[in-house]
Amino acid sequence: MDYDAITPAAFGAGLRGLGLNLLVRDVLAEAAFLTEVFGMTAHRLSADFAIMTYAGQVMQLHADHTYSANPILGLVPETPPRGAGASIHLFDSDPDTAAGRAETAGGMILQPPTNKPHGLRECCILCENGYAWVASRPLTDNERTAS
Repeated sequence: MDYDAITPAAFGAGLRGLGLNLLVRDVLAEAAFLTEVFGMTAHRLSADFAIMTYAGQVMQLHADHTYSANPILGLVPETPPRGAGASIHLFDSDPDTAAGRAETAGGMILQPPTNKPHGLRECCILCENGYAWVASRPLTDNERTAS
């Protein structure tokens, strides 16, 4: 799909498998955060909507007001954290790099880069909308043997 030129109807009809859509207060700010911290690419970026791509995967950002007729909006809390209990893992993001960029991009580090027993180095970052983003990469051989 050409995410920059596709019509909304063609985009919706072309979606398959598992989808991720996040409701956010400010689409432009969230897209800037995801681009700066995780290297995502924004397509069809507007105050209402963005298609975000990461490692060949697609997700969507919608502004709260675009869901005014959808009952899901009534479940979204007025104050963060919005995504309590959910963590969005980005397995192709270096946690040390993401952590270094997070605070200047408006994020808060919930857990600094840490080597985990399940074979990943991870960092958990909370964005201004309250979603927990987890930057992850496999441990190197040296990190694995040092644990």
